[in-house]
Amino acid sequence: MSHRLSPRMAALALLAPLAMLAACNEAAAPAPAAPAERVATVNGKPLDKTEFDMYVDSMSRQARRELTEEQKAQLLDQYIGMRLAADEAAKAGIEKDQKVQDQLALARVQVLADAEIKKYLEAHPVQESELRPEYDAQVAALPREYHARHILVDDQAAAEAITKELQGGADFAKLAAKRSKDSSGKSGGDLGWFTLDSMVKPFADAVRSMSPGQLTEQPVRSQYGWHVIKLEESRATSAPPFDEVKDRVKMYVQTKKVQTHLEELRKAAKVEKVAATPQPAAASGADNAEAKAE
Repeated sequence: MSHRLSPRMAALALLAPLAMLAACNEAAAPAPAAPAERVATVNGKPLDKTEFDMYVDSMSRQARRELTEEQKAQLLDQYIGMRLAADEAAKAGIEKDQKVQDQLALARVQVLADAEIKKYLEAHPVQESELRPEYDAQVAALPREYHARHILVDDQAAAEAITKELQGGADFAKLAAKRSKDSSGKSGGDLGWFTLDSMVKPFADAVRSMSPGQLTEQPVRSQYGWHVIKLEESRATSAPPFDEVKDRVKMYVQTKKVQTHLEELRKAAKVEKVAATPQPAAASGADNAEAKAE
């Protein structure tokens, strides 16, 4: 069987944000500096503190921690090097290259889009009253958990014979230890707790239709072989406490707000996609030779 997340980790994953777009609302922008304030001069050109602070802020968010003064000093040296390289590129006319122009245009779009999303979230902040209902909705959507045993063999006849033995009163755990080719046989075929989406479809479909204590009347075939299954019990998935995932729920709600906003912009816009024209595949030498032979 496939590796499975623990039920608790699966619950945390379901409550995680769909995307990190909302994180832009978390980062505080550097405080504006006086127009004349600078951190360096590069070939006579001032390097403003506000510009450098944006670079430090970006690096700090990537590192997910506050940078020390020593690290900021190192970043200043790096940024001066970047400015020197950029000036050299401008002298060489590299910015006229179409690929470079496309990259600059993309960077401009990304900066403006991030700024617009940040402004939208500031105007539409997540309210405390929105968090608990979202948490409850996510918890209600968590999949049910199942506890089952199985005996896995290579052929249908062997599986049917095992089923008859079990129906006659044979001990499931002992038969699993003796006959199952799955590693779970060592523990009496016990698969522990799992959700149906973590199992192969034929196995999941069979378990879904069973009641606790029930044995499959007919063996179930999957790509692994033939399964004889016994469902022990089932339960609702245990979700992490609200306070433990509150920040994640907030990010999830922020993301939903951004998605709704972008959908509204799309509906109000006139968008015409241009379908790419498929290019014919180049014929290989062998194909050309066969065509000539025909």
